Amino acid sequence: MTEIKITTKIQVYSYNELTEEQKKLCDLAKEATKASYAPYSNFHVGAALLLDNGIYIKGANQENAAFAGVCAERSAIYNAGANYPGVGIRQLAVTAFTRGAFIEEPAAPCGVCRQALIEFEKNAGFPMQIFMVGSDKVYRVESACDLLPLTFKEF
Repeated sequence: MTEIKITTKIQVYSYNELTEEQKKLCDLAKEATKASYAPYSNFHVGAALLLDNGIYIKGANQENAAFAGVCAERSAIYNAGANYPGVGIRQLAVTAFTRGAFIEEPAAPCGVCRQALIEFEKNAGFPMQIFMVGSDKVYRVESACDLLPLTFKEF
């Protein structure tokens, strides 16, 4: 038997330590929570992307009674793919709002979103920085692959 140890480097910032561009991305993700339709979970998630061409795109989670909704991250990246085909994503920020406030600990993408982000990153040919935003604390990883190191690679 052999053993593999997998580690992920996560940089932890306070909001005030971010650059102005990073703050803009995080603020857009927070703004995007207002477009969330989450009557069942009351967990309003917002995402924002910075594309390689300088355009920002927002996405928000959308639920329905059949529990076949779409997460904020995929809402945003599928919008980017449909409207800006072939343009890579440089950065993504994600956050969540519930019970009248933004969550304290940073929100992380679900497994389905992680796989989708990795595929968009692979197609772009460069890493996508991901910012997971809490009420003040922000986690940053250099690549979507950092969130799902054992990604499904047969695509």
